[in-house]
Amino acid sequence: MVAERFLSNVIKDYGEHPVSTDGGTWYPSPQACRLLKINHHLHILLWRKVSLFKELSSIKDRTECFDDYFPCRKKKCKLKYVKQWFNLFANYYNKEIIS
Repeated sequence: MVAERFLSNVIKDYGEHPVSTDGGTWYPSPQACRLLKINHHLHILLWRKVSLFKELSSIKDRTECFDDYFPCRKKKCKLKYVKQWFNLFANYYNKEIIS
C-alpha cells in the first residue's frame, strides 16, 4: 500500500514511466505496479545493480556537496531549492545534449 501511494505521487508529479528495480524489498513492489498498470522491469544482472547503485550514490553525494556550498537558511527546510536546482541542471544538460 505504501509503494502504491508512493508510485501514484510520482506519476502525479512526473507522469507515467516504466519502473525498473533489481528486486530489492525496499523498492516499489511489482504488485503496486500491476495495480497502477505501470510496466515493471526486473534487472537481475550484477553489473546493473552496481551501476544503478553507483549512479544513485553519485547523485546523493553531489546533492550533499551542493547543500554544503549553498545551504538552506530556512528553518525546517524541505530542500525544495535542491530539487529546483537539479531540475534546472537536468534541463540545461538535456538541451546541450540535443544541440
